[in-house]
Amino acid sequence: MRIYDIIAKKRDGYELTDEEIAFFVRELTKENIKDYQATALLMAIYIRGMSDREMITLTKEMAASGDTLSLSELGITADKHSTGGVGDKTTLIVAPIVASLGINVAKMSGRGLGHTGGTVDKLESIEGFRVSLSADEFISQVKSIGIAVVGQTGQLAPADKIIYSLRDATATVGSVPLIASSIMSKKLAAGSETIVLDVKYGSGAFMKTTADAETLSRKMVDIGKAAGRKMAAVISDMGTPLGKCIGNSLEVKEAIEVLKGNGSEDLKEVCLTLAANIVSLSLGTDTAAAREMAEKALANGSAYEKFKELILSQGGNVSQIESPDKLPKASTVYKVLAPESGYIAEMQAEIIGSASVILGAGRLTKEDSIDYAAGIILHKKTGDKVTAGEAIAELHTNDDSKIKDAERLFLSALSFSNKKPEKPPLIYKVIK
Repeated sequence: MRIYDIIAKKRDGYELTDEEIAFFVRELTKENIKDYQATALLMAIYIRGMSDREMITLTKEMAASGDTLSLSELGITADKHSTGGVGDKTTLIVAPIVASLGINVAKMSGRGLGHTGGTVDKLESIEGFRVSLSADEFISQVKSIGIAVVGQTGQLAPADKIIYSLRDATATVGSVPLIASSIMSKKLAAGSETIVLDVKYGSGAFMKTTADAETLSRKMVDIGKAAGRKMAAVISDMGTPLGKCIGNSLEVKEAIEVLKGNGSEDLKEVCLTLAANIVSLSLGTDTAAAREMAEKALANGSAYEKFKELILSQGGNVSQIESPDKLPKASTVYKVLAPESGYIAEMQAEIIGSASVILGAGRLTKEDSIDYAAGIILHKKTGDKVTAGEAIAELHTNDDSKIKDAERLFLSALSFSNKKPEKPPLIYKVIK
């Protein structure tokens, strides 16, 4: 079997066999396929697409290309994944809710890149928190307290790491089969029985339309079901940042507020929807009953206590959770004033996320360092009425020289209207 023939076959629009896909993944992982050959095949897939069978096979082979976790000894296990967005701190809330209800959460999360934030970065803003655990430590902690949240191991689906770096450099990122297999290969390798996906659409998401988000959701749900997992995908709006805080320690503070039963209603709604679907699939209850269980976990404080237990177990300073003012704080807080009166008609989440990166809250390359205290707090969001000169946001940074550039970019993301705008539904659809 030759990679040349596989490239030519897909270039001409034919389906690849399971054996051909397995050969590609295996030999790529062994570094027996040149980058230019792999790139040629990825471009052929981007142009010609893949059948559901091809996509499922590619995902399974990528998942099997490195370490796989067996969580069967843990009983009921669940995982969630977000396709990324601005102000998306849902894992910090959903995971403790679910774990407080007796469902084991064995979660591997990533770091932020560009305008999207990463759960690992948020957790690292908590003093002492360890995001790297050995496999034995990871399993032991889930056995002990029902939850662990760590960074992804480099040996989890290594084929995906190779393929993603090539896609990123060769304009083949936007292929639905390749996106779906990339996400799901890591989820399958991580071993959880129930997987719920939070698929974002809108200006701050990779999928800009509901149609594209639904297509991706259905593909990923199908892949998971084919691998014997309990699956659901929640399609939610990311045209506007989620919640009011953007930036690592700021988002931890906001997550704590929600875990105490307060916080932004949009953030709380997305988290309760995700948690309800995880609980429903894991325990076999209907979604309405599962929602009530999740709401009770917030109301009675059990989810908040589980979050503190998670932080303590991974070496974090729990006093920063009990007193969030002890979390990293920026030396400069700058108020952004409304340039005109009216309603905020639009807030382009991606641009606002990029403004937070300028302030130091994110990274443009994986090697960049970040400022855990930097970020943005929104006082007004899409649909809110404002008066010229009123504070609509705060910019937090430890580098005053970045303020003006960040402010200009932030304001460029806003548009105003004399008429209150119609907002899209926060939760568009749930696919099972």
